[in-house]
Amino acid sequence: MRPGRPTGSPRRWPWARAASLLAGGVLLADALALMGQGFFMLGVTLPGVLGLALCALALSWQRVQAWLSGRRWGRLIWRAGWLVLAAWVISVAVFWAWLAQQVRQFEGAANAAPLKAIVVLGSGTPRAQPSPALRARLDKARELAALHPQAWVVVSGGVDFGETLSEGQVMGNYLREQGMAPGRILQEERSTSTELNLQYSLPLMQAQGVGLDSALAVVTSDFHTVRAQRIARKMGFTQAIPVAAPTPLYIRYNAWLREYFAMASSWLLREV
Repeated sequence: MRPGRPTGSPRRWPWARAASLLAGGVLLADALALMGQGFFMLGVTLPGVLGLALCALALSWQRVQAWLSGRRWGRLIWRAGWLVLAAWVISVAVFWAWLAQQVRQFEGAANAAPLKAIVVLGSGTPRAQPSPALRARLDKARELAALHPQAWVVVSGGVDFGETLSEGQVMGNYLREQGMAPGRILQEERSTSTELNLQYSLPLMQAQGVGLDSALAVVTSDFHTVRAQRIARKMGFTQAIPVAAPTPLYIRYNAWLREYFAMASSWLLREV
């Protein structure tokens, strides 16, 4: 060790610069690619900001080290910053593992249940077409509807920003185009959240004899199943069964990251 270089100095971490540049580049490229497709959710923008910060750090590494040199408090902040980042990444990984385990528990639960209704939650309709995630939900609902021909199919979602057709209308159109009987579909077209999806869908179902105590499936994306079930139970749906549709791979982990914060927010606000 050279004289004057404090033990534990960031200069002893040459690998960190390369790792920062690599990780930052991947995160930034992923965010820019998804933003180019119109995705601006937290699960996309946060990795983009983090990636930009890591790239900037790697490119200015020598200047940062020079500034930290000789500043004991600066080295402490440096170490603490990396520890906080590592702890956060680990917490996200633990949440994802827990969420995946919860999703596996729900598999097949709705297949054998005497369903009275299948509620499909909206998920974006760019240019009046179902987004890939929403199409996966609708296709999952079609599979379930084939197993339960007596169940009503409720498509729920209001008008997205910049769109003219509601999610409910677009979803209904898609199911009819795929051959589902029009008279079987109930369209809810005002809601803007999971809670409102269920709240506004309830009167439509009650008009067909489906109530809070009836068995119903709530079809949503895999990452959203836990929160959707908890919201449904809190609203009084005693037999709500979540059904997971796979999230497209190119957006999967961004969506799961957004759910990390959504679940934390819902827990803090006591929504679930």
